[in-house]
Amino acid sequence: MTALWRELPLLLSLACSTQGGGQDATPPEALLRARAAAAGVTAVGAPPAADPALVALGRALFFDKIVSGNRDISCGNCHIPAYHTTDVMTLPIGTGGTGLAPRRALGTGAFSARNVPELYNRGHPGWRRLFWDGRVELSDSGLVTPAGAALPVGLSGPLAAQALFPMIARAEMRGQPGQNGIANLPDADPRPMWDSIVARVAGLPGYDSLARAAFPGRAMPISGVADLANAIAAFIGTRWFMVQAPFDDFLAGNDDAISPAAVRGGLLFFGRARCAACHRGPLLTDFEFHNVGVPELGPGIGGHPDQGRAAVSGKPADAHAYRTPSLRNVAHSPPYMHNGAYPDIVAAIRHYRDVRQSLAGFDTTGVDPRLRATIDLSPAGQAEIQRTLDPRVQVPVRLSDDDVADLLAFLLSLSDPRAAVLLGDVPQSVPSGLPVLQY
Repeated sequence: MTALWRELPLLLSLACSTQGGGQDATPPEALLRARAAAAGVTAVGAPPAADPALVALGRALFFDKIVSGNRDISCGNCHIPAYHTTDVMTLPIGTGGTGLAPRRALGTGAFSARNVPELYNRGHPGWRRLFWDGRVELSDSGLVTPAGAALPVGLSGPLAAQALFPMIARAEMRGQPGQNGIANLPDADPRPMWDSIVARVAGLPGYDSLARAAFPGRAMPISGVADLANAIAAFIGTRWFMVQAPFDDFLAGNDDAISPAAVRGGLLFFGRARCAACHRGPLLTDFEFHNVGVPELGPGIGGHPDQGRAAVSGKPADAHAYRTPSLRNVAHSPPYMHNGAYPDIVAAIRHYRDVRQSLAGFDTTGVDPRLRATIDLSPAGQAEIQRTLDPRVQVPVRLSDDDVADLLAFLLSLSDPRAAVLLGDVPQSVPSGLPVLQY
């Protein structure tokens, strides 16, 4: 963070030179490229390499409900290709729910605590922290996860580690005691749960053939849950690696790649709107955790209010802080914030004009009606969130409606055109024979 604050005077001086009198003759396109470079925003490059056979295994597992306790939900039920790897719901409904988002019903299920994040570009090495609170992290000493010493060996990285935990989360995929054998296992040790999932998968002929292609030469094609996690990570990390946006063409020198409104919005983004204080680097995220004054709603993790990063770090100063999302393909991933509080990107932008005022006057109509009773806008609730509010958002930003429109144009320029249509990713069938997503 120290380096960031050293750069801010330069960014602010650039903002004043072009928006405080028009005396700088630098073309706006050149100035935008300079500001982007100062914030470390560059083209991302090629996707990671992966064995096609491993990706094929991961694709089948991603869309197969066999990995859930009740055999009624897959990873693809929440990360839905038709909705750009999200589910467009305020908060997701996991196992026990019925139907497909956004009209998914609770059934015997429950809302999960956090919004479904999009899965674009998770194969990029910058992704060392996953989940909204970063509870899966690749530290200098190795992988740090809620499983502790029970984490299986042989994982390919944090994305593979992340894939393990929805399978054993009760509200997401595991289920409640009495519903299935995996749900009946003790909570304290995840290893028997993962072993049970492996036994299910390994017992299916279709997975045997896929695994033999992915892991040739083995006597037992699937040796443990790390194999499943690595395959899912290979699929996610390569299939949705989409980083060829109009803004990348602009950075490469094509002035016509983005609109004049997007150029103005970019100058705001890297200037007086202060967005680049957190949204920086090739993926437009610092991967850090910030409390940006989002209203509290939903069941939370560990109760209400949700403590965010503090529940992982143990630091009170991290209360209500969540990982900065990447803004690549951001237009395709509503709703926004860790709990889906804002239904569209314009509402999310407007929140940052004055986060305290936004919190106090939060419009509840964009929240799933079934969750509105959980919204805490009480004076005490607001004070609790504001207690650890990030300094970067404490000072209001003067943004007119025209400024908001320009910022929107810039954010739209960050989408790879390929990210708009992903229906071809869904297989017609999976080895378990269980039904796959239907639109």
